[in-house]
Amino acid sequence: MSSDRRVNVQTFLNEHRFSVFQWTVFALCFFIVLLDGFDTAAIGYIAPSLIKEWAVTRSTLAPLLSAALFGLAAGALSAGPLADRFGRKLVLIASVLVFGIACLGSAFSVDLNQLTILRFVTGLGLGAAMPNAVTLMSEYCPDRRRATLTNAMFCGFPLGAAFGGFLAAWMIPLWGWRSVLLLGGTVPLVLLVLLVVFLPESVRYMVANSQPVERIRAVLARISASAAQASAYVMTETAKATGAKSGAGVVLSPIYRVGSAMLWLAYFMGLVIFYALINWMPILFKDAGLDAKSATLISALFPLGGVGAIFFGWLMDRFNANRIIAAGYAATAVAVYAIGQSAGNLGMLVVVVFVAGTLMNTAQSSMPALAAGFYPTQGRATGVAWMLGIGRFGGIAGSFLVAELARRQLDLASIFTIVAIPGLIAAAALLVKQFAHAETTSERAIVAIEAHGH
Repeated sequence: MSSDRRVNVQTFLNEHRFSVFQWTVFALCFFIVLLDGFDTAAIGYIAPSLIKEWAVTRSTLAPLLSAALFGLAAGALSAGPLADRFGRKLVLIASVLVFGIACLGSAFSVDLNQLTILRFVTGLGLGAAMPNAVTLMSEYCPDRRRATLTNAMFCGFPLGAAFGGFLAAWMIPLWGWRSVLLLGGTVPLVLLVLLVVFLPESVRYMVANSQPVERIRAVLARISASAAQASAYVMTETAKATGAKSGAGVVLSPIYRVGSAMLWLAYFMGLVIFYALINWMPILFKDAGLDAKSATLISALFPLGGVGAIFFGWLMDRFNANRIIAAGYAATAVAVYAIGQSAGNLGMLVVVVFVAGTLMNTAQSSMPALAAGFYPTQGRATGVAWMLGIGRFGGIAGSFLVAELARRQLDLASIFTIVAIPGLIAAAALLVKQFAHAETTSERAIVAIEAHGH
């Protein structure tokens, strides 16, 4: 701390232990992402019940399965710039309110069209919530643990998706498919109260936007009482400056343009795989001869494997993040191919689905942390949100892809072989990003030195 008591906020976060206050931020963001995963995946788990109750065909379900994804894309693309302008907390609270009310309302749908519209509105809220939760969390992390903590928080998404599968397998036979949506809408409205009371604004956002010293001091004092000694707060950026006036300008600037495009492509391809499988595996497995409950339970193992992202986060904080995630996507392609070769052996199918899910979700769940570390504060919310938003179109493509493959009556092995290919494309995209924006050993050393406050 200098003589004029000016404090660099990132150095402050690096020098102090991760506090109860920061763990509270982590927990709130984790539950936002958990509910995002639950609500996003819920429609895939209730799809077999909809086919039975409303007498619709599998191909007719494709627009419904994709409706939330269109909303997710629109919500993410709009919420990033809004959060860079108006703050992370305000956008987060509004988005949780929207997806809670819409999901609750969807439980009372009387036909497929009404449910499709409400799923789109649910997606708007979900799409706005996740990138801002990732951004807010990353901006309260010390440098040396940012990827680990952000990835751990983002594990809420695959856990929520898997939890939804296990709950659906239990709830639907007892209370019907509407009970899953009732739960998915009620819990966010309860969480909303906690967000209003306990969730802070991003301290980096406040400094970047020259908010009052007293407000910044009040937040940092909850991490360490030494913050009260500061007369002013500043921050430095390890990411390159662009001179852009907006978050969108940063993301699309020549300095970041190639990296942005490769992040979008990798995330897009990852979601082609994720949504192709999360939406269609219960139906494909049922068609392959499994009973409905077994098909749902085995499918729920796929998103459960996302907890491996914590290990990837640890690796990303120490080694080249682009290459680590690229390797994860390449291994995913191999594992997804293996699912199609294992359908005749139930025990093998359980193992392969879990391994594929671990690899897929570990790589995919690491992408937001990679994006958050790539952009400066001015464009971070937009950068993360646009990657997530554009990537959602991959989810839409994945849902329609399997619908088309099923319509053409391809066998299970052929479907999974085709779905595996996007994993190789995602791996290649991250290697191109590394080539265009090389993360060098010297740059990592500088970050490590800053992280330890020297």
